Amino acid sequence: MEGIGLQLYSIKELTEKDLIGALKEVARIGYDGVEFAGFFDTPAKELKKALNDLNLKPCGSHTGIDLLQNKLEDVIQYNLEIGNSYIVCPGLPPHMRDSADAYRRLADLFNQIGQQCKRHGIQFAYHNHDFEFQKFNGEYGLDILLSNTDPDLVHMELDTFWVEYCGLKSVDFMRKYRQQCSSLIHIKDLKSMDEKISTEIGKGIMDFVEIVELGKELGIKWYIVEQEEFEIPQLESIQISLEYLRSIL
Repeated sequence: MEGIGLQLYSIKELTEKDLIGALKEVARIGYDGVEFAGFFDTPAKELKKALNDLNLKPCGSHTGIDLLQNKLEDVIQYNLEIGNSYIVCPGLPPHMRDSADAYRRLADLFNQIGQQCKRHGIQFAYHNHDFEFQKFNGEYGLDILLSNTDPDLVHMELDTFWVEYCGLKSVDFMRKYRQQCSSLIHIKDLKSMDEKISTEIGKGIMDFVEIVELGKELGIKWYIVEQEEFEIPQLESIQISLEYLRSIL
C-alpha cells in the first residue's frame, strides 16, 4: 500500500533547529512518513525511538555524493538502524554532469553504490533537478544515466516539478523508465509557467491525478511532498498538500 511522506527539506528551518520537534509537527498534521535531508547529528537510536513513538515511517534519506563515495558503509548502517530502506542521491556537482562521458562514469559509480546498498536490503535512487535535461548529442543527461545503470540497482526518484519546469511531462519519463520509477516519487506543484516556483499540491498547473493514476499502475510505494517556496506558513502549506494528495490517492 502506498504512503504519503514529506521531504523534510520543505521545513528545513524547523529541522535545523529541532529535528525531533519538527517530526512531531509532521506527525500531528497526518503524514505517514518522512524523507530526511540530513540527520543533524541525531543518534540513530534516538531518531528510531522518535519515529516509532510518532508512528512515522522513514521513506528515504537524501545523502550527498561525497558521503556516498567516501562513507557509504557508515551511511548504510545508520539508515538500517533507523529502519530506512531508501538512500537517495539528491544532486551532483557540475563536473559529474557536464558531458555524456561524465554521465556514463556516474552510471558506473551508481551501479557500485546500488550494489552495496542492495547487499544490505536498501534500494539506492537518484533524484533529478532540471540540469539532467541538458542534451548531449541529442540525448538528455537523464537518459544517458538511466540507460547505463542496472534498473535493479539504481531507481529514479522522479521530481515531477523539475520535469515540468523544463516543459516536459512527468508521465512520459515514468512510462519510459517503469522499472526504475516504482519506489519513490516527488510530488511538487508548479505555480505557473510564468512564475516557475513551487506551491501547494493542487494549487498549481500540474496534473497530479494523471501522475498518481500512473504511479498506482507502476506500484509506487511513496508519494513524497516537497515544497521550496512558501506564501503561507509552512505547516499550513504542507497540510494543504497532504489533504489534496490524500483526496486523489
